[in-house]
Amino acid sequence: MKKIAVIGAGITGMSSAFTLAQKGYEVTVYDKNRYAAMETSFANGGQLSASNAEVWTRWQTIFKGLKWMLKSDAPLLVNPKPSSHKIGWMLEFMRNIPNYETNTVRTAEMAVASRDFMTQMAEEAGIEFNRVNQGILHFYDDEGEFAHAHHVNKMLAKGGVVRQRLSADEVRAIEPSIKSNIIGGYYTESDFTGDIHKFATGLAKACERLGVRFFWNHEVDRLKPNNGAPIIESKTDEGEMGTHQFDGVVICAGVYSRALAAQAGDRVNIYPVKGYSITVNLQDEASRAAAPWVSLLDDKAKIVTSRLGDDRFRVAGTAEFNGYNYNIRADRIAPLTKWVEKNFPGMATEYVTPWAGLRPMMPNMMPRIGKGKAKGIFYNTGHGHLGWTLSCVSAHMVSDIIVASDNQ
Repeated sequence: MKKIAVIGAGITGMSSAFTLAQKGYEVTVYDKNRYAAMETSFANGGQLSASNAEVWTRWQTIFKGLKWMLKSDAPLLVNPKPSSHKIGWMLEFMRNIPNYETNTVRTAEMAVASRDFMTQMAEEAGIEFNRVNQGILHFYDDEGEFAHAHHVNKMLAKGGVVRQRLSADEVRAIEPSIKSNIIGGYYTESDFTGDIHKFATGLAKACERLGVRFFWNHEVDRLKPNNGAPIIESKTDEGEMGTHQFDGVVICAGVYSRALAAQAGDRVNIYPVKGYSITVNLQDEASRAAAPWVSLLDDKAKIVTSRLGDDRFRVAGTAEFNGYNYNIRADRIAPLTKWVEKNFPGMATEYVTPWAGLRPMMPNMMPRIGKGKAKGIFYNTGHGHLGWTLSCVSAHMVSDIIVASDNQ
């Protein structure tokens, strides 16, 4: 197997293409956009967070979703309009609740391994991506949330994540700029942050240097397994058609992986879970001084932050079950801005750039990595809320599977 196609030029697609090219494969990448990382990998929360490896498959998630269904600014919002996909996905989500601890530990293990792969990949590709090595600080103002965090910490420790439990005073010592009421926290020194878009586009340039071929502005219209010699039919916005045959295809198409998998004879039950972010442009010295460098995670509000250089502060969060909908809603952005104003009143929010992206979420909260039913079909998709955190280890995992398939 020498000629490999990668469908999708987001963070998982670029990581997969780079790793496969390093292993000597002739790689072709398809993406419907003109550039890499233009959808879910464009403006996420920026955290490389093994400390956020807890999966969502808990009854409490279901109860909160029901309680907040009519609350437009809720951290978790479910559109009550039914669809067979949404209902089936949620039923499967509930069936995976017994696997909550096992999947959390496994996700933590992968995230720890991925940090090392990412550091190596950035060095090999020569990428500068506003990396900040200040750790990630979880803080709490609710006794129930803090008590749950103690349980989560035990699971993460099984997965190799080292976190430090903090008192309220210790939280403020690490990040004195937080103005909200705090009862305690957890600090993960080994986690870090950066700009996912810079990282993914840097990988695209490195892939070009390695000879990777790109079909930009090409949407994959049909995928035919073709008895182990997969055929991709693509088309551009202008109607230009292309047909190419490969020895293998890796599907890294985010929320669109489900439809492609169906063409290949596989069921990959990804649901699009919308997340929002704002990028606060720090245009004055007072705002730059008020914005923290330590990455934060407010577990109650489900909000994360990252400092992207001197002049940008990223705030992201919320989960919205609303189908394939990219609309940026003012009532979903407002809580992020208000959170900044509450916790960092010295930071101006006059210049804020909003964004929304669709997380490719599997009902068991685990990415789909490996072979499909048909020979030559592989998957590296469905990473949910940890796409960047897991991308580099999953790229190595799928490339190892492809190499092993070649050697059989």
